Amino acid sequence: MSDYIANTDADRRAMLERIGVASIEDLFSDIPPEIRQNAAPHLPPGLTEMEVRAEAWRLSGQNVNVNAAPCFLGGGSYDHYVPAAVPFICSRSEFFTAYTPYQAEASQGTLQVIYEFQTMVCQLTGMEMSNASLYDGASALAEAVIMAWAIQKRPRVLLPRTLHPHYRQVVATYTQGLPLELVDVPYADGVVDLDALQSALDNASAVVVQHPNFFGCLEDVNVISQLTHERGALLISVFDPISLGLLKPPGDYDADIAVAEGQPLGIPLSFGGPYLGLFACKKQFARQAPGRIVGATHDDKGRRGFVLTLQTREQHIRREKATSNICTNQGLMALAATVYLALLGKHGLRRVAELCLQKAHYAAGEIGKLDHWSMAFKSPFFKEFVVRCPDDPVKINQRLRQHGIIGGLPLGKYYPEWADAMLLCVTEKRTKEEIDKLIAVVR
Repeated sequence: MSDYIANTDADRRAMLERIGVASIEDLFSDIPPEIRQNAAPHLPPGLTEMEVRAEAWRLSGQNVNVNAAPCFLGGGSYDHYVPAAVPFICSRSEFFTAYTPYQAEASQGTLQVIYEFQTMVCQLTGMEMSNASLYDGASALAEAVIMAWAIQKRPRVLLPRTLHPHYRQVVATYTQGLPLELVDVPYADGVVDLDALQSALDNASAVVVQHPNFFGCLEDVNVISQLTHERGALLISVFDPISLGLLKPPGDYDADIAVAEGQPLGIPLSFGGPYLGLFACKKQFARQAPGRIVGATHDDKGRRGFVLTLQTREQHIRREKATSNICTNQGLMALAATVYLALLGKHGLRRVAELCLQKAHYAAGEIGKLDHWSMAFKSPFFKEFVVRCPDDPVKINQRLRQHGIIGGLPLGKYYPEWADAMLLCVTEKRTKEEIDKLIAVVR
């Protein structure tokens, strides 16, 4: 720290004496030695600006352009088509902002976009209210779990094994230190085992259901909702926003909280971020919701305007009353999603969903004709499906890559029982020729 902060030796001695420790090392004595970073990080020697630029160009040459290489990789990030109007509109100077919209008198454009975003999320999900967005789908779910626990004050939350593994990990990280037990719920034929779910519902604050789930399968959300509410728990739905062009929205099966990754809504893959967390809930839970909510109002001259109506976070209110430590919303990503949804409309969104469904089922049917390949589950699916492979899925992906194709997601890392399986995704961007080429390579 002495390289960056102009503290003299005398300054440091005075501060240490005031704190009551003898050395800077003593400040970290409570950290267990086995997790303390004692050695200096192993970094290469410094480079000149020209050398850094050359290295950056070398590394960028290893990237794969998904517009040139058909992508069948899903698992939470999806290669959907982004209309050219989305980045063009988002780049207009009216939407430029140096920071987030604290001052309503200076941020009406940004606040109005967020208000429209919230409205569209409510229309999409059938829920009564939405916040101004969160960081991504995983953090949105973690916030929903904590919110449900704060409302119900029961010690358990049920997380099916059909939930995205990364989401499970983020929830576990967020909730560590809370008196909360995360209960695994097994699956059968790629969907939640309803008998196991029912037997685990005692003292549950909430049940999480992903629909379509991580395997791409469609859960029996009506039955899960009924079982959950009969036992007094809240239902948290994790949804794919594109799927709602065809599937029943969370509000229609009485979800209490609905969250999603908003990346499919006009946001490119971008190496994994920045993405967009969608968060909606029933109106009765508005004051327990995390983050921000933009509302419409009128000024003293009767003119319509927009303001931050609720800001239940640590930065704005006392920590003990805060619902979350979420610091901001993903304003630019929410703008992109708003533009995307406005451009497509409900009929356009339905058409995208239909294309995903039809093309994914065509691909699954063709793969099912191959020798030694098979579908892992019989349950209905949307745009993703699991196939059992005759060879190591990693090796199959390497072969596909040699033919300019980005393959699916090997499942063995997350599900040891599916070490021979791959999760394939087919969006509206995939053509029949690209699917047929995939089949020809793996045949």
